[in-house]
Amino acid sequence: MNLNIPFEFQNEKLISNLEQNIDRLKELCSNSSDLLVANVKVSNIDCALIFTDGMISTQTITNLVFLPLNELHLENISAVKLIDYIYNNKLLSTETKQVNDFGTLIRMTNSGFAILLANGCNYALAFGVQGYNSRSINEPSSEQNIMGSHEGFVENVRVNMSLIRRRMKSPTVKFEMITRGTKSYTDICLCYMVDRVSQDLLNRVKESLKNIDAETILLSGYVQPFLESPKARIFDSVGYTERPDVICSKVLEGRIAVLIDGTPFVLIVPKLLNDSFQTIDDYSGKPFYATFIRWLKYISFILAIALLAFYVAISLHNPELLNRELLILLAEAELNAPFSILIEAFGVLLVYEIIKEAGLRLPKAVGGAVSIVAGLIIGDCAVSSGLISNPLLTVSAISVVCGFTLPDLSRQISVLRLCYLIVGGIFGLFGIGLLTMIIIFNACDTQDYGFPFTFPLTPFSKESMRDVATRVSFRKMQSGGFTINSSKHKD
Repeated sequence: MNLNIPFEFQNEKLISNLEQNIDRLKELCSNSSDLLVANVKVSNIDCALIFTDGMISTQTITNLVFLPLNELHLENISAVKLIDYIYNNKLLSTETKQVNDFGTLIRMTNSGFAILLANGCNYALAFGVQGYNSRSINEPSSEQNIMGSHEGFVENVRVNMSLIRRRMKSPTVKFEMITRGTKSYTDICLCYMVDRVSQDLLNRVKESLKNIDAETILLSGYVQPFLESPKARIFDSVGYTERPDVICSKVLEGRIAVLIDGTPFVLIVPKLLNDSFQTIDDYSGKPFYATFIRWLKYISFILAIALLAFYVAISLHNPELLNRELLILLAEAELNAPFSILIEAFGVLLVYEIIKEAGLRLPKAVGGAVSIVAGLIIGDCAVSSGLISNPLLTVSAISVVCGFTLPDLSRQISVLRLCYLIVGGIFGLFGIGLLTMIIIFNACDTQDYGFPFTFPLTPFSKESMRDVATRVSFRKMQSGGFTINSSKHKD
């Protein structure tokens, strides 16, 4: 399947006249200053080497292309035979391709290839001499671990492919490169295991990518909406990660990884709900401790979204559920507060979200000042002045800290916490129960490509629950390896 983006000059063929080819190329590129054309004679035939400034390695192109071409001397040879001789007999780079049209020529030139054109030949040769600067491999910033690998993806898609290949040397691991974006021509790479992936899933993902009608793709968020259903969903059915080891484990389960040039975040199709509660460190220790941590995260998720709402709902609508001592304590704390407990709680959460956003966007050198102002000045003075009660601030802090244990769900937690607070403050425990049912129904309805988001809870799978409710030993896990295909609904 040809997934290359069609654009106005893609099918415009090269001609045999070298000068006209160069003039047309400059016209298409609007005489951009980073397009470099080096005229050279190879075996007494006028040629030109075309490349983009800053996208190639000067040392590589000098040693592997310039010097061999200057030393090549063939007698009584035509331009076509010269290009064919170089293509079939000379190894000038690890990646050499034929180019027949201007669309491919421009895309490859801007991808770090050097293009050799000869006067009298209506096609060119492209040599891979990429050498642009990129960020070195560092520890993932959003997924910290203790005993796992400390390598994370970078912005260069080919470097990311090598990080996966180093861990998965099986020939069944396949990389498939496509191009999207009518202006950016961004490289997107599909990674999957031929013997594990569902062919139907693969075809439907390719079709989804084919339908991307965007001028440019700068982030994984530009691609994710095209891989998901347009229905209103609370949770994402497409995951993302910065970790190569996580991608390898998901590919082994029959999923598809979508690598996008220019971003270190790799998409995973499809995603399950339990993926958000699993980390690579769960598999580096004893099963009983991993099970404990996993249930700690389940509890933290519930506390993060509903604890503050329960506090407000019980205080306003069902104070009889509290014992006498606790009720007196809360009444005394709220006695001098100028606002209702719902307004207080909403204000605390709103200020917290503002502080969090400020801390994320400010430079690191200034970001520490946000914590000082928020903790020492705003928090302490608000309690001392009586604007906020101590119990409310304590419950809010517990709810916020619980949300930190699940960074993959941080956006959903922030919104759901506010929604729970509003319905709990207005309708009490009935509102909390009703909102919980809506969330459960929405999660159960979330599925893309036929894979239920809530598997293995619904549809229930006892065998797959071994790595959800608990974390069994590797001996038992290897006895029946999980693949995503076991969760697929039968059509």
